[in-house]
Amino acid sequence: MNHPGDANLRTWTLRWMALLAAGTGDQLVWLGEREVEMRDVVEEVEVLCRVCEGLAERGAFDSKDLHDVRAMGRRLDEIDAASRGGLWGNALTADPVWDDLRPLARRFLLTTLGDWHQPLPRPVRPSVHGVLE
Repeated sequence: MNHPGDANLRTWTLRWMALLAAGTGDQLVWLGEREVEMRDVVEEVEVLCRVCEGLAERGAFDSKDLHDVRAMGRRLDEIDAASRGGLWGNALTADPVWDDLRPLARRFLLTTLGDWHQPLPRPVRPSVHGVLE
C-alpha cells in the first residue's frame, strides 16, 4: 500500500464486505432500529467495487481476487431505479440480490483474509450521514 489512505480504504472495504457476507439475521440485528435506505447501501457497495479496483491497482488487494467484486458490481447494475427505493432491512428479506451478493462477499473475504467470518462494523449513529463508521 503505497498511497496515503490506502490502509483506511482497505479497512473500509473489508468492513463493508463483512456486513455483506453476514447472514440475513445478523444483518437485521446490525441494523437494529435504524432505517437505512436501500439506494444508499447500493451506492456504497458500488463505490466499494470501484475502490477495490483502485486498491488492487496499487497493490492493496490482489487483482486475481477481484472476480467476486466485479460480479457484485454486475449484479448491482441489474437493479433498476424503482427497486432501489425503500429500506434495506425490508429488501434483505425480500430481494434476492442480497442473497446473491452474500456468497460473493464471503469468497472475497476468504481469499483476502483466509476466513469470511469477520466482526461486523460499528454502525454510524443515526444523526451522521453514512452507514458505517
